Amino acid sequence: MGPGTVVVLTDRRIIKQLLDKKASTSSNRPVSLVTQNLITEGDHMLMMDNTPRWRLMRKLIHQDLTESLCDREHSKLHQAESVQLLYDMLHNPDDWVFHLKRYSNSIIMCIVYGIRTPSIEAPWTQKLNEIVELWARINEFGATPPVDLFPFLKWIPERFLGNWLTRSKVVHDEVHSLYGGLLKAVETRRAMTGSVYCIADRILDQSEKSGLTNHNVMLLAGVTLKGGSDTTASTLASFVQAMLAFPEVQKKAQAEIDAVVGETRIPVWSDYDSMPYVAAVVKETMRWRPTAPLGFPHALSEDEWVDGKLLPKGTVVFVNVWGLHHDETKFPDSDTFDPDHYKGRIALSSEYANSADYENRDHYGFGNGRRLCPGIHLADRNLWHAISKLLWAFNFEKKIDPQTGKLVALDTTVETGYREGLTMCPYEFPCKTTIRSETRRQVILKDLKEAQTNFFPQYEKVDLFMPKKQ
Repeated sequence: MGPGTVVVLTDRRIIKQLLDKKASTSSNRPVSLVTQNLITEGDHMLMMDNTPRWRLMRKLIHQDLTESLCDREHSKLHQAESVQLLYDMLHNPDDWVFHLKRYSNSIIMCIVYGIRTPSIEAPWTQKLNEIVELWARINEFGATPPVDLFPFLKWIPERFLGNWLTRSKVVHDEVHSLYGGLLKAVETRRAMTGSVYCIADRILDQSEKSGLTNHNVMLLAGVTLKGGSDTTASTLASFVQAMLAFPEVQKKAQAEIDAVVGETRIPVWSDYDSMPYVAAVVKETMRWRPTAPLGFPHALSEDEWVDGKLLPKGTVVFVNVWGLHHDETKFPDSDTFDPDHYKGRIALSSEYANSADYENRDHYGFGNGRRLCPGIHLADRNLWHAISKLLWAFNFEKKIDPQTGKLVALDTTVETGYREGLTMCPYEFPCKTTIRSETRRQVILKDLKEAQTNFFPQYEKVDLFMPKKQ
């Protein structure tokens, strides 16, 4: 492509060989003038090369997102926030998309900044949603000139190329306003009441030792927020869509939940192994409509030979996540949402991603090698808590059009039913959500009251970040 070499991989063996076994030379990122240079000034962890600073930043994030910490420290957070998700769905079902966004945002806000998101109206959530939209637009194919491949294009007046520099600056300013405001809120709270248990506090406690600048810390925390917020919400939206399109799956999952949990309590993480079909629903959601259908590209830092072919230094390597997830030899009738694709394979994503048995890997949504998502343990739990509880509490059905009296058509095709860009999310669609029983309603109300009394207050002591809406 242009003056460079681009490789798209859909072969599991070669992916394992190149991106895992040769991770020391395949963990760079291709040049990204817009995202890495113009928007984040070189501090976007996802887009950084495999440098000592990147390894330090990844380590700082990873140590708060280990599997043991997710189970020991974050389990109560998952339980409490998912109960509010149920309450929100119960009282305002038509805004289900916003409830999914609030849920995913609040979990990562608590973990990163020690500040929860009680409502979708929280100013940081509204600002983040605006940024996600702006970022998605500027990353759409053709939205900016291919300056990474043809650097001379940056010298052409931007008015001839869609004012791409001006639009990049708009995203830059919005990103720095939000991430800077959140870090300032943490610094103010630290001065007033001291540190709390969250990523931003711990990084600030170690900033002198780590040598990270204020800008490094601001972007590290902010990028973690964005990455942990919009991907979970997008995946959950695809889950809801699948329940409407494949109602038999919903009924089978609910039958399993009812047999294990009953209706007098809400599912908890310790139920995971007892509900293999629900675990398979989670995996099938990530397979069926992956949020990043081409993953995030790697770049080679040295020449590499793969199967007798030379890949020169600088080669950009894409993993064809969509192709892998819709490989008919692995997933027959691959466009059908069928959790039985994972029958007998319900171990968590990290176990398969780190296994030498590449043929048995469940999905490729979390990346490869040294670029494996540091939030893999958290993301698995985010999805399971939400999906298991939503299935326990509600029935999801297509809505009836009041004008025609017919069911509203549901578009599940990626060509017309999903947003374009590096990440994939369904366009909003109507959904009828009904509580499954009065007993379940009362359990939700009881558990929410307990969370409001005993858990949420630790994340709601101060309200420091209140930027004025533009």
